[in-house]
Order: sequence, then C-alpha cells, then structure tokens
Amino acid sequence: MAKFCPLFSGSTGNSTYIGSGSDGILIDAGVSAKALEQSLWRIGVNTENIKNIFITHEHNDHIKGLRMFTKKFPCRVFMTNGTFEALSRTGALENAKECIIIPESGAEIGNMLIKSFHTSHDTNEPCGYTVELANGRKMAVVTDLGVVTTQVLAAVLGSDLALIESNHDVNMLQCGNYPYMLQRRILGVKGHLSNDACAETCAKLVRNGATRLILGHLSKENNIPSLAYRTTEAELTQMGAKEGSDYLIRVAKPEWDEKAMIL
Repeated sequence: MAKFCPLFSGSTGNSTYIGSGSDGILIDAGVSAKALEQSLWRIGVNTENIKNIFITHEHNDHIKGLRMFTKKFPCRVFMTNGTFEALSRTGALENAKECIIIPESGAEIGNMLIKSFHTSHDTNEPCGYTVELANGRKMAVVTDLGVVTTQVLAAVLGSDLALIESNHDVNMLQCGNYPYMLQRRILGVKGHLSNDACAETCAKLVRNGATRLILGHLSKENNIPSLAYRTTEAELTQMGAKEGSDYLIRVAKPEWDEKAMIL
C-alpha cells in the first residue's frame, strides 16, 4: 500500500507526500521547512525518513523550503537538467546531499519507481511525475501546465490515482482583476489548466482505469473549490461514471490535509 497526501496545493505553496512502507518522498517543497516538518508530523510521517525530494520546476511556490529543509534533513534532490541549471543559480540546492538529474528510466526509491514527463509551463524544463508501485498500481502528479500534450497524456494514462491541476475558471479569470498580460499568461499553453481542461483530462483518466482524483493548484482569486469539483463531476457524470462506485474525487486544500488517499 502507498499513502498519497497533498500537504500544500496552490499558488502559496505546493508539496505532496507519497509513501510506501518505510520509504517516502516529497514532490516539491514550496513552503517553509518548518511548515513541511509540521505537516509531515501531522500525517504521522517521521521527517527524518524523507531522504528524496523530486522538484517539478523552479518557481518559488515549489521550492521555497528546499534549501532549509535539506539543511536540516539531508536529502537527495531529483529534477530535470533544465531545473537543475535554474536552481543552481539561486542557492536552493546548496544543502542538498546529492543533486540528481532524473534518468529517462526513472528513479527507484524502495518499492516505488518515479518517472518524469515534460510539461508545458513558463520555466526552464518543467515536469510532472508518475509513481509506479511494485503491486502494479500507478500515481501521477500533473500540475503547472498550460496544456495536456500527447506526451503528458501518454505518461499519466493508466494511473489509478492522479493529482491534476484545476487552476481557474475561465470566466472568473477574464472578468476578474488580473491585468490582461497576466490573464494571457495563465490562459496560454505555458500557463495553467482551467477547470474545463482538467475535467476533460479526468474523463480520459477514468476511462482508462483511474479511480481516485485529486483536483489541485486552485487559484484563490479565479476559482472556487465547489466550482472546480462540479465541473469535473459533471464531465464524469456525462460519460456515465458514478462517484463512489466508479471513482472518488477530492479538492486539495491550500494547506495540509490529514485525509490521505491510499492505494
């Protein structure tokens, strides 16, 4: 079995814990080291057992606590080559026990195989991750991307559980207070996924066997959790899937959530 818990999710910070047996990893460390330590304690995880962190990209809401966390708890840090180059200029990696460019074949951590896939975002070389378990189960973290490319879809199809971005409602964004250029960035192919795009992707995932969905990285200004939920639920209902029997769905909270999903 594996525990999947979005500790933080949103523009103020992102980090997800995935653990199987005595092995656990973090995907991103976008809040303070103290907040990460406290959130792990709250879900019953010994922080000293976190030996590996996987980074999706170099934006601050994904790496804010990395330097101090790795100073207190020696960790290897995995990332793409482009993210390594970007972070090397900031000092965020100065305390890492080891910096590793994740190989195409993936990285084995205990009974988990973690693989990366390229995403479309306005950073150096962003990625998402899949985690394959020894029992054949598969999980995916798919956030911070403006479009679900064929490469992304190929990587995540077959997942039993997926954390997928449902960042904004298009109407709320276009009618809100964000300046035009920022709206264009968010709506662009290197921006963020809308509720509608998330719902379409969730439908494809459920058709291919996904049973657990977590909607994440919601905008505080341009989305509402109930709206994100209803948009994906309506898409799944239209295709004939029933919540509770065919799938489970949750909206990740901005801060830690004690309700982990188990595979």
